[in-house]
Amino acid sequence: MKLNIATVFLSLFFVFNSNGQEKNTAVTKNLYDFKAKSIDGKEINMSQYKGKVVLIVNTASKCGFTPQYEGLEALYKKYESKGLVILGFPCNQFMSQEPGNEAEIAKFCSNKYNVTFQMFSKIDVNGDNTHPLYKYLKTVLGGTMGDDIKWNFTKFLLDRNGKPVKRFAPTVKPVEITEDIEKLLAEK
Repeated sequence: MKLNIATVFLSLFFVFNSNGQEKNTAVTKNLYDFKAKSIDGKEINMSQYKGKVVLIVNTASKCGFTPQYEGLEALYKKYESKGLVILGFPCNQFMSQEPGNEAEIAKFCSNKYNVTFQMFSKIDVNGDNTHPLYKYLKTVLGGTMGDDIKWNFTKFLLDRNGKPVKRFAPTVKPVEITEDIEKLLAEK
């Protein structure tokens, strides 16, 4: 069987990119180059998270994965003092599972799951109106079978330098990424 170099390259490219690991080292930005609006309408510069390990999650209140809020809050409480920050970005792009406005979302998160980590205003994570932070995350860490976010509760883990290091599927429970978080927290 004769292989051409283009076929080999594309095969290697797909394998390298389909495992959720870094794919674009030419990107010079990092987390600190972005801003986002908090759930209460205040602009937050991501540079305030310098030196922190950051977990970014697109969330929804009416999803089968919504109970992950509990696990995310548990991670946050356990590792906040060691430098972990969790940033929740509500998104209504997956079967309209986040229909509420910011006040309703904030109330739900607080009352149902006692969420204390930073929540943001609703954004798009795919399509023409994708938030710039999510465009960046998807460029650096592609997903399996394409870069788009496939569902609510996709997670991105970033190191203390604001660099995305790992992407997790929605089915990965927060407790399952404890080891990855601890490794990054140990790095100074």
